[in-house]
Amino acid sequence: MQPLKLNRIQDFRLPMAVLGAALTPEADLLVTGCMDGVYLSDMQSGESRRVAERSSYVSGVAWLLNSQQFVSAGYDGKLHWFDRVTESISREQQVHQFWSWDMALSPDQRMIASVTGQYLAGGYRYEPQPEREPSVVLLDAQTGTRLFELPHVPSVQAVCFSSDSHYVAAGNLMGEVRIWDCHTGELQANWNTEDFTSWGIIKSHSYLGGIFAMRFTPNGEQLILAGMGPMRDPMAGNGKQLWQKWNWRAEEPNKAAEINKGEAGEGLMEALAIHPTRPVFAMGGRLRGGDWNVALFHLDTGERLTTLKTGYRVTGIEFTDDGNRMLVTGTQGQPKPNKEGQWEPFGRVELYEIITG
Repeated sequence: MQPLKLNRIQDFRLPMAVLGAALTPEADLLVTGCMDGVYLSDMQSGESRRVAERSSYVSGVAWLLNSQQFVSAGYDGKLHWFDRVTESISREQQVHQFWSWDMALSPDQRMIASVTGQYLAGGYRYEPQPEREPSVVLLDAQTGTRLFELPHVPSVQAVCFSSDSHYVAAGNLMGEVRIWDCHTGELQANWNTEDFTSWGIIKSHSYLGGIFAMRFTPNGEQLILAGMGPMRDPMAGNGKQLWQKWNWRAEEPNKAAEINKGEAGEGLMEALAIHPTRPVFAMGGRLRGGDWNVALFHLDTGERLTTLKTGYRVTGIEFTDDGNRMLVTGTQGQPKPNKEGQWEPFGRVELYEIITG
């Protein structure tokens, strides 16, 4: 495969940290879920405005109905449907009693999956208590009707659909993955990889980490997981930058590949994206040690193709539908008031052109 390069062509800031983002198919408009609500941004000018205020952090957003509507999920456990024509919330639904950690829209735009769960110590080794509410909820994307309530072990921090919208996968704090059939609600696969979780023995006795992002490969045969390797001191955040690829359809799911030795630094990886036309995927997150916090990898060989050192925490990555550009979003530093007493913008939006050769 020819070498790839990333050339930044757009860069602007938002008032608050970006936790979720989604481009329209034309890549002309961006919706972002931030700490204080939902923003719409013109990708040409970078002009942005808040269109929906939320009482809590917005963890995920997705476009619906040919970009005439979007849905957002938040730490208040609610989903909001927003109509661009009327510029108002058309539906509000309490889906969880605790946070919505992550939300995903099925590729056919018929289903929404939202995941939740509070980590509470349940035993001598602080293993999680059983869930107090369904950890994975599958809803009709248009009506909000609950299709399935699926069990997992809290907290469940990542969710995704297969490209044919037939399966939904969710991963938790303990490195456990469960995959269900979206049409029947039946469990199809279940396994655990302890490489993504840490048991604190310094400063804190607790579990930290887990799976923070996941994506099915285009053929649906494998699942890519992202997070951070285990640490003796989970509070330090210095675990290995980590992805793994799993053969989930096998009788016993097995690990097919993981990040190559010598290509990983330290830091929590929170974002994954699969290129629409090339055998390439992107992973990004926070940098604790090393020289990159965003990288492109070959989907088949696992080879690292190119890297970025953004200088900020990356919470989202998305390729445009034509595959020529890559969106990177996140947050830089902590908010500080300026001389006028206003918060300095600390949400980040960057657009990169993907160059071959």
